[in-house]
This record gives sequence, C-alpha cells and structure tokens, in this order.
Amino acid sequence: MPPKPLTHADALLKIRSWQTSGEKVVFTNGCFDILHAGHVRYLAAARGLGDRLVVGLNTDASVRRIKGPNRPVSCEEDRAEVLSALAVVDAVTLFDDDTPEKLIGMLLPDILVKGADWPVDKIAGASAVLEHGGSVLTVPLLEGRSTTGIIETIVHLYCSQATGGNS
Repeated sequence: MPPKPLTHADALLKIRSWQTSGEKVVFTNGCFDILHAGHVRYLAAARGLGDRLVVGLNTDASVRRIKGPNRPVSCEEDRAEVLSALAVVDAVTLFDDDTPEKLIGMLLPDILVKGADWPVDKIAGASAVLEHGGSVLTVPLLEGRSTTGIIETIVHLYCSQATGGNS
C-alpha cells in the first residue's frame, strides 16, 4: 500500500527528528500536476541541497483556485503517491491554502527551495525560514517543460484529430 501524505503534525515530528539527528531538511512545494522531467530534475536538485526533502503539495481545491476550474488533471491522492514514490522525496504533506506560508512557518525547514523563476523576496515562507537561521534558495528549471504545456499539446493534437485538421 502506498504511503499516505503526512499530516502537518506528523511532518513536524519527522522534520524535528531529522534535524535533531543533524540532518538538513529541505522543503519545497507545488501542484506537481502531470509529473514531468522538469519536476523530477527540480526535486532532485532540491534534495541535493540537504539530507531530506519534504514536499508541500497543494490540495485539489488549492490547485483549482490557483490554476483554474479545469485543474488539477490528477487528483491530490495520485499526485501525492507519485511524489512519494520518487527516491529523492522523503515526505509529502498536503496544504489547502493558496500558499504554503503557514505550513512553512510551522515546519521551519533548514532550507526552503523554489524554482529560479521566483525572486527570493516573493517566496512564501521565506521570512520565517530566514528568521530562524535557515536558507532560501532557488534552483534552475528545465526550459520548455510545464504541465500547462503538456496539456496544451494534448488538446492541440487531439482536438486537431477530432476535427480532421492537420495543424
């Protein structure tokens, strides 16, 4: 049976246990809808910055508020299971807010990571991590890879076939 996402309380206990053992805990977050190579490389880069990687995963309701009524494509249970299966991910916890700011303020990882498309001063939870002596870092993204792009390609290919078009 696949591991279930951790509750916030269980994530906190696990993180404190790792930190007490001297391990550096990295936190990142996102929707991770239709996992692709860009996500995998991003998560591997984030994990490479510490000893443990915790992923905050937007709930379905949160994704809909951020991305629109047709998202997510994959439900939160499936997205959490896929993320949990990755060797670089040590724990997954869901959050229902539009940003993980409250969650990050509670968990206080050693390192907070986002993609390089985020300026550090705009990263939710950055101030809490920095105030507690942690670091906020960005990692490069794999160009041309996005869930939105995948969806657009699928729609273009299959709508074109359905209408008999060649474009």
